[in-house]
Amino acid sequence: MPRNFKITLAYDGHEFHGWQIQPGKPTIQGTLAETIERITGEQTLPQGSGRTDAGVHALGQVASVALQTPIPADGLHIALNDKLPPSIRALTVGEAAPDFHARHSAKGKTYRYRIYRAAICSPFLAHYVWHYPWRLDESVMQSATAFIQGEHDFTSFAASDPDRAQRIRDAEDEDGPSNVRTIYDAVWRTEGHELIFEVRGNGFLHHMVRNLVGTFVDFGKWQHPAESMAKILREKSRSAAGPAAPASGLYLVNVEY
Repeated sequence: MPRNFKITLAYDGHEFHGWQIQPGKPTIQGTLAETIERITGEQTLPQGSGRTDAGVHALGQVASVALQTPIPADGLHIALNDKLPPSIRALTVGEAAPDFHARHSAKGKTYRYRIYRAAICSPFLAHYVWHYPWRLDESVMQSATAFIQGEHDFTSFAASDPDRAQRIRDAEDEDGPSNVRTIYDAVWRTEGHELIFEVRGNGFLHHMVRNLVGTFVDFGKWQHPAESMAKILREKSRSAAGPAAPASGLYLVNVEY
């Protein structure tokens, strides 16, 4: 009988084409699947808590996978980090309940976005932040954040997701067609030269965090009144919000179960 494993991963996403496996392109899911096959001989498709985009990083992505292997969890943990590329690390590996699923069982997630504000960004930092040295009214951005907290329809911040219709048909998207999500906490803070946005919610739509950050930067740049955020939410139209922030500054921090 297969055992269900829960694997917590950290990865540098800039050299990968996102989480989801794609023929001929390096992805996190594909690399993890290939590594598990090298170790166990089993062909699997590990399921992640969400499908991070190309260039997005993770400090605590979670994957689940059922395996027949007799290798104990501790041994699998060591073997994964021995065979995975240095840009992907298995932080923890443990056995989970048979019905545990990295995506379906998730109750909440936290994302972090880093904006580097100094005039010059080191080339060694460039893949991990959005370099934005121009003037921003950070107080307006902070005030606008209050309007996204709570339960809202976030259609205005959802990019087109061509795979979602199929996931709904396959009953793999538990939220169905709804774009309603609940944001528990959202805050901007400053650390050194970085302006950091951290948001925690019960779920996030395709490109939702990047679209939120891009819109907040528009607020800080053009000094829109913070109350305009409520109007953007009400319009339920992607064209009402600002552009997406670059993928390089986004991190999946952790997943709650």
